[in-house]
Amino acid sequence: MDLSIVIPIKDEKDNIKRLHERISAALDGKLQIADCRLQIEKSDNLQPAICNLQSYEIVLVDDGSTDGSHLELQALAAIDARVKVVRLRRNFGQSAAMQAGIDFADGDVIVTMDGDLQNDPADIPMLVDTLRQGGYDAVFGLRAHRQDTFVNRTLPSTLGNWLIRTVTGVAIKDMGCTLRAIKKDLAKSLSLYGEMHRFIPVLVQHAGATFTQVPVQHHPRTAGQTKYNITRTFRVMLDLITVKFMQTYMTRPMHVMGLAGMFAMFLGAICLLATVGIKWMDGTSMIRNPLLHLSVMLELVGVQFISTGLLGELMTRTYFESQGKRAYAVRSTLNVGPMQAEERRAA
Repeated sequence: MDLSIVIPIKDEKDNIKRLHERISAALDGKLQIADCRLQIEKSDNLQPAICNLQSYEIVLVDDGSTDGSHLELQALAAIDARVKVVRLRRNFGQSAAMQAGIDFADGDVIVTMDGDLQNDPADIPMLVDTLRQGGYDAVFGLRAHRQDTFVNRTLPSTLGNWLIRTVTGVAIKDMGCTLRAIKKDLAKSLSLYGEMHRFIPVLVQHAGATFTQVPVQHHPRTAGQTKYNITRTFRVMLDLITVKFMQTYMTRPMHVMGLAGMFAMFLGAICLLATVGIKWMDGTSMIRNPLLHLSVMLELVGVQFISTGLLGELMTRTYFESQGKRAYAVRSTLNVGPMQAEERRAA
């Protein structure tokens, strides 16, 4: 399988059939090997994307829909063998649904998109062509002309993208565009929790992968209702803290917790010295001086921070060593046989 299109579905009954038709219209006829060879013989200007793609599948994940979407999905699977349907037991959220779709995908390239028809399937060949021609590990879509309401969609998204770029240093302008093309090995290595599907570009950069962003089309929603609301902005901000910690301090939690603890203890020492100085100069009772209580509190907070850092170090070692993980990722090797690589992992 060359291409897997992963689409989370939540109450999109009226869009499913049209979504399948538009994907088929965008890809059918461009993915046939025989037709490709015939066109090569007749034309020297054939676009590489047409020949690179040979087969595809559509992985539709029903994320606990309650409007009968699963019946539409069953009907599609019955008439098109390329359609895979994964029905979750309840609504787990878009990140979990996307993770499920990636887990069940078999394509060498995995394309993710929304099921509301705001992403255009006609952009898929361009994304895959950019991925293969540019030698990238991932290609992200940029909604050049967003067709969303300004107050509750575009404005929060713009502010959120700016905040994420500032905190993480990832130069992607549109983190929320779900239309992406990612190589299979990279996509399978991602772990999506909470609202982490919005931070896939950050996770990709953290993995040391190469990526770019290209403009894609964006259409207004014509059926169904949006699942987004302003409260998601706050959840994204909380997830941003998690992502920043994992991106910078995943393998060295003591560096952040220990630094905070040492700073708190330093302030506590300053308060204690100030208390002694005030006692020596003015004769003010140390017991009645609030700085003494503040110094004690800061010292205790510092000890707690450092203790938390030590626990974090233990958990980090347990996480990596219990699962045979490494704190690095290898892109390629030269003159290293499989036995040598295995011996190095065992060591």
